[in-house]
Amino acid sequence: MKFTPSLIATCTALICAGASLPALAETGKLLLTGGVSSIDGAAGGGLTPWAVIGSNATEGEIGGSAFVTTAGTKDYGLNIVGAAIGIHDRFEISAAQQDFNTRATGTALGLPGLHLKQNIIGFKARVAGDAVLDSDSLMPQIAVGLQYKTLGSTGLDGTLRALGAKREGVDLYVSATKLFLGQSLLVNGTLRATKANQNGLLGYGATLGGGGNNSYSLQPEISVAYLINKNIAIGAEYRSMRNKLETAGRAAGLGNGLRSEDWKDIFIAWAPNKNVSVTLAYVDLGVIVPATTASRKQKGYYLSAQLAF
Repeated sequence: MKFTPSLIATCTALICAGASLPALAETGKLLLTGGVSSIDGAAGGGLTPWAVIGSNATEGEIGGSAFVTTAGTKDYGLNIVGAAIGIHDRFEISAAQQDFNTRATGTALGLPGLHLKQNIIGFKARVAGDAVLDSDSLMPQIAVGLQYKTLGSTGLDGTLRALGAKREGVDLYVSATKLFLGQSLLVNGTLRATKANQNGLLGYGATLGGGGNNSYSLQPEISVAYLINKNIAIGAEYRSMRNKLETAGRAAGLGNGLRSEDWKDIFIAWAPNKNVSVTLAYVDLGVIVPATTASRKQKGYYLSAQLAF
């Protein structure tokens, strides 16, 4: 895994900023009710953000978290590092870097060793409800957020330009998280407005072929988690992915070679204490650039570790 100086500086600044402020969270939330770190850096599940605010900070406190994630499928690998600050259980600022190893796909494209690297800066604000305090009512915790994503320059720049895809974009989302504490059940729904292709790893939008491919799409995301006990949760996630890049691919003579499909996982999260959590998941990311992978489903593992205070 490679750590760029810019990401290390960003993550360090986030953590140090929280550490230098008064009222740091020492006790904070119930285990696992603050979620884990998603692939984009925001607190939630592995694939999707929740309305919860990351870290152990409660009202009047400031806390932080840092995480490292690795995932692998039949044809691809993904490494992620990131950090976040939670402020008064009301606001969250996050940063993450994704390093996507294209493996044989890069070789097939004449670009052996191709890595797609994406930096993500996120902001989330809780606007209504409290997942724990409102657990005995039907009121969910609701948050709105945005994620600014930039894809680093690679040998695919010319291809993305030809497809009419940009290398930066902004995702907007609203999440509602409902904790049924008596039933040990958490349910989250997120609605994301995005132009991202494969979460941004293949750029944003695509004007080639028309069809409104440079417009925002609304994509639903769902998570369900069951607390087996105070330290262990199991659950599943579903994340709808836009498939507008396929139209541009067809216009470029690639048939369905750039098709994308929805992402899913089944996970188990373990928190031995309030500062450490580990998440292991089986993921199904559908097809990713099926033109070079014989349309194989990208199924595999996801492993993430988080340190929070």
